[in-house]
Amino acid sequence: MGPIVGIIANPVSARDIRRVVANAASLQIADRANIVLRVLAALAACGIEQVVMMPEHGGIRGHVMRGIERSRNQGETRFPHVTHLDMPVTGTAEDSARAARLMHRAGVAAIVVLGGDGTHRAVVKECGRVPIAGISTGTNNAFPEHREPTITGLAAGLAATGRVPARVAFASNKRLDVAVGERPAEIALVDVAFVTDSYIGARALWRTETFRELFVTFADPEVIGMAAIAGLIEPVGRGEAGGMMVSLAPAATARTVLSAPIAPGLVVPVGIDDWRRMPAGIPFHPHLAAGSVALDGEREIFFDGREAVSVTLTADAFRTVNVPAVMQFAATHGLLRAGASLLATALA
Repeated sequence: MGPIVGIIANPVSARDIRRVVANAASLQIADRANIVLRVLAALAACGIEQVVMMPEHGGIRGHVMRGIERSRNQGETRFPHVTHLDMPVTGTAEDSARAARLMHRAGVAAIVVLGGDGTHRAVVKECGRVPIAGISTGTNNAFPEHREPTITGLAAGLAATGRVPARVAFASNKRLDVAVGERPAEIALVDVAFVTDSYIGARALWRTETFRELFVTFADPEVIGMAAIAGLIEPVGRGEAGGMMVSLAPAATARTVLSAPIAPGLVVPVGIDDWRRMPAGIPFHPHLAAGSVALDGEREIFFDGREAVSVTLTADAFRTVNVPAVMQFAATHGLLRAGASLLATALA
C-alpha cells in the first residue's frame, strides 16, 4: 500500500467575536467541503490512493462523500479512497488534536489542515514529526498561508509520495513554549500575548488597551493579528533564526502608537513601548503580574502573581510542507509533465 495522507477539516473555525467587530465573512460548510474535494483531486493526481479524514458533525463529511459518489457514478476516478477515523466527536479543538494523534500513530505521510491558527496549533501539539500542509479557513490566518487549495494538495501529494526530496519538500518551524506554574506546558505557533484581563471571557483578542507583552515566532507585515504588530515594527521571517518580544501599552501613554490590522477589516491604534529580538532556547519572563495569556490570538490561561510564567522559543519544533519549494522543484524537474493529461482530467 502506498503512502496515506490525512485531512483535518475544522467545521467551526472562524466563528468568534472578531467576526462581529470586524467586517469578516465565514466559510460555509459547503465551501469547506469543496476545498476538501479540490485537495483530494490534487492528491489523486499525484498518485495518493488512500486518505483518512477527521470525522465531524458539521456536515463536511456528507458533502465530501456525496461529491465523491457523484463523480464515481459518472465513471470518473478523480478521487482517492477516503475513510474516516474511528473517534468520538466533541465539536471542540480536542477533535483536531485527537485526529492528529491518531494519524501520527497510523503513520500518515502528511496531514492537510483546514482551519485558522488555533486549529493548526491543536494539530501541531499531537502530530510529532508528521509534516502538515495548512489551508487558511479561520479568522486570523497568520500561520497557514493563503493559497489555492489545489496547489497545496499537489504539493502535499508530491511530498508524501517522495517524488520531491525531503530536504526540499519540508520546512522546519519555530514554536513558543509557555510555562505557567505547575500546569502542563502550552504552545503557540505564531504569538503569545499577555493581557490585563483577569478572566478568559470572549477568547479572541481585540481590545488593544489591555495588551501588555507580545512574543512572536515570526513577524510578518502582510498577516492579520498580533504578529502583524511585530511585523510592522521589524519583520522577522518564518525561516529566520529567533523571534521577537514587544512591550505594549495603552495608546494614550505609550512611547509610540502603531496602526495595526489585528483582525480582518479592523485596523486599530496599538501602543508600543519597546521591542527586541528573541533568541531560541532562552526563557523570557513577562513583567505583567497577573492577567491572561493568549495563544495565537485566543485567551487560554489566567494567571496571578503566585505562579512563575515563562515563554521560550524553540527552533525546529515541527515540519510543514514547503509548498513553493515543492512546486518549483516539480516544475524544474518535470514531475507533472508525463502525467499532464491525467492531471488535467483529475483537476477539471
